[in-house]
Amino acid sequence: EVAHHVVRIDGLRVHYVTAGSGEPVVLIPGWPEMSWIAWRKVIPLLVEAGREVYVLEPRGFGDSDKPQGGYDLDTAARDLHGFLSAAGLARPGGVDIVAHDVGTWIAHAHAVTYPGEVKRLVLTESNVPGVTPLPPAGVPSEAVNLKAWQFAFNRLNDLPEILVQGRERAYLTWLFATKTTRTHAIEPAALDEYVRVFSSPGTARAGFDWYRANFSPEGLAQARVRATKRLPMPVLALGASDGVGDALRATVATLGDRVKGGSIGQGCGHFLPSECPDDLVAAILAFWGETR
Repeated sequence: EVAHHVVRIDGLRVHYVTAGSGEPVVLIPGWPEMSWIAWRKVIPLLVEAGREVYVLEPRGFGDSDKPQGGYDLDTAARDLHGFLSAAGLARPGGVDIVAHDVGTWIAHAHAVTYPGEVKRLVLTESNVPGVTPLPPAGVPSEAVNLKAWQFAFNRLNDLPEILVQGRERAYLTWLFATKTTRTHAIEPAALDEYVRVFSSPGTARAGFDWYRANFSPEGLAQARVRATKRLPMPVLALGASDGVGDALRATVATLGDRVKGGSIGQGCGHFLPSECPDDLVAAILAFWGETR
């Protein structure tokens, strides 16, 4: 069971859920789930391990506000900073943060901007905008295209909304089928909730805007500035065996001096918290145990 909460950050209505008791940890979901339930299988495992879990729905996600702008990562870092303060999580020594996909973009941007607020950082299944090398020009292989097509598609103006509106269930079903290895991991009830969220006014547009903003010239300029800042806290960077693998660790290792991680979850695809929650939580708990 989770408890639902709302806070306001500079006028922005932000929804989050909590569960458990103990030392807090903040979880941030990614695209296209855009909902706290992306962590539904991880929450009870962390609660069982004695942690109080906070799952944030950033702007544009879930039941948080979906304004017309603010999807660049400098703004996202300020939003997360404001959330930690509003939720009572700003404390000496910082708080543990765990993120997935677009949540990893947000968590990295926040950690280099407000490093004192982060005790330990876990990043999963993502690239790092402006740092991860872009794919080579030309026609990608079928395998590369299947993994990365959304980075071009989502940045187009208007067309993604035109094609997806009214077809959200078919769109998400295809995404989950092609980006998971364990296709059963997205159970019908979860798919129903993802469709509800993605179909609500403004959510699809906001999801695409995360890509438009952060791969625009202005977003990449912000990213180049962030890339000059080091991550001083312990960092665990994880990819799924059938996802980004060791690539995220290799990228983040250029940004910090206390980076661990690699590929986990044999036979797991991109949606690591849904497909391999036990492997993921085991890796996180081991990391925390080594870096108290």
